[in-house]
Amino acid sequence: MKIYAQEILDGLSEAIESTNSIAYCSPAIISEPTDISSERIKKIKASSANQKQIDLYYLKSVLVSTGWNKNDDVFAPEQTWAARNTPEDKQFNFMHNENDIIGHITGSYVTDKNGTIVAEETSTFPSEFDIITEAVIYNSWTNPDNRERMSKIIQEIEEGKWFVSMECLFAGFDYAVIDNTGNAKVVARNEDSAFLTKHLRAYGGTGEYEGYKIGRSLRDISFSGKGLVSKPANPRSIILDASKAFSVRETSLIGNTSLGEKNMSENILEKQLADVRGELASAKEENKAIRAQIEAAKDKEYAETISGFEDTVKAQAETIKTLEEQVQSLTKTVSDLHATIATKDEELQALSAAVDNMKKTERNRGRKDMLVKAGLEEAEADESLALYDNLDDSTFDAIVAMYNKQKSKYMSKKEDKEEKDTMEKKTAEVTVAEAEEVTPELLDGLQTSEATLINASNDTDELDSTRASVAEWIEKNVLNK
Repeated sequence: MKIYAQEILDGLSEAIESTNSIAYCSPAIISEPTDISSERIKKIKASSANQKQIDLYYLKSVLVSTGWNKNDDVFAPEQTWAARNTPEDKQFNFMHNENDIIGHITGSYVTDKNGTIVAEETSTFPSEFDIITEAVIYNSWTNPDNRERMSKIIQEIEEGKWFVSMECLFAGFDYAVIDNTGNAKVVARNEDSAFLTKHLRAYGGTGEYEGYKIGRSLRDISFSGKGLVSKPANPRSIILDASKAFSVRETSLIGNTSLGEKNMSENILEKQLADVRGELASAKEENKAIRAQIEAAKDKEYAETISGFEDTVKAQAETIKTLEEQVQSLTKTVSDLHATIATKDEELQALSAAVDNMKKTERNRGRKDMLVKAGLEEAEADESLALYDNLDDSTFDAIVAMYNKQKSKYMSKKEDKEEKDTMEKKTAEVTVAEAEEVTPELLDGLQTSEATLINASNDTDELDSTRASVAEWIEKNVLNK
C-alpha cells in the first residue's frame, strides 16, 4: 500500500503497512444441501459441487455487509461487489490458525437486504447487500482424537456456540466523510488529503475532524479466508452485525483535493461562500431579466403579467437579502478562523521559546558542575558561564579538560608537600644525642622533600597562569572568529 509523505511525518507508516486486513465475525449457520434447488445452483456459484457428502459438514454465513461498520471501516458497494467471488476456494481454519485447516469455502453469492439473491450477471446491483459464503468442514478423520474433536465442534456449532470469522486484505483506501446533516462523500486519499489518516480510528484517531465524521473506505478488497472461532467475550469484536448504510457510489469520489490540515475548514467555508456568491449573482441576473420583462409587459399593457412579475421580483429581493446575509456571516467566519490560526501560531512560538530557555538553563547547570569539579569556586564558575555561553559542547569540554589537567598537577604537588611536612615532623623528634646517628641517606631525603615544597608553593601562580591562557585561547579562537 502506498504511504504518503504526510502519513510518514505523522508516524503512521508502520501502522498502515501492518493493518491492511480486517476481521469479520458472524454466526455459523447449518446449511442443508437438500434445501438448495437446481435452479439456485444455476444462479449462484456458492453451492457446493459435492452435495450430500457424508464426510462433509455444510455451513453458511454472512461474510460481509456493505456500509459503515462500528470500527469506522466502510465497505463501499462498488468495491465489495468487485470482490464478491474472491472468497471461493479459500481456506477454512480453526481459530485463524493456518496450520489447522478444517475445511474450505465452496463459494459465495450476493443477497439484498430482503434476502433475495442478486443475479451474478446483473449489470446493476443494490446499494446495500450482503455476501453469503458457503463452506464445508471435514468430519471424517482416521485419527481418533481428531474424530472426537470434530464431533464435539459440530455439536457445539449446532448449539450456537461458534462463529465464523472472515479476514480480508485490501491494497488501499479513501476517506468516507459524513457532515452533521448526514450528507456523505468519498474523499480520494492522496498527497493533499493524507493528513486525514491520523484522524481515522484505525490509526489511533477519534474518527472525527472539524465536525466531520470520517471513516476508512476500503479499495481493492480480497477476501482471504475465514476461521471458526468461539463466541467473543467482548461484544465489540462482532463488528459487522449491524452495519450502517453508506451507499455513496464511486462516481461521487472527490479527487485532486487541495485540503491542508490548517485550512480544511477554511477551504470548505470558502467553497460555501463562493457557492452563495454564485447564487447571488445568478439571482441578480434573473432579477434584471425579470425587470426587463416587466418593462416589456408594461409597454404591451399586460397588467396581469406585470402583477405576477412584480411578485416574483419581490420574492427575488428577499432571496437576495438572505443570500447577502449569508455572505456576511461566512465572511466573518473565515476572518475568525484566520485570527484563531494566528493566535495558535503565537502560542506555539512562545512555547518554543520557553522550551529553549529551559534547555539553556539545564545546560548551564551541567556546565557549572563541570567547572566546579575542575577546581573553580562556585562564584568563579558563575562568572565563567557568560564567557562560555556561545561555545558548543565539544569546545567547552576541551576547556574543562584543561582545567582538570591543571587540577591534577596541583593535587600531585599538594600530596608531595604533605609528605615533606610529615618528614619535617619526624626530624624534629630526633634528639641531639640521636642527631649524631643521622645517615647521609636521611639527609638526602629531607633535601628532596624541601625541593618539592618549594615547587608546590608555585602552584597557585601556575593555576592563575593556566586560567589566563584559557581566557586568551577563548578570545582568540572563539570570540574573535
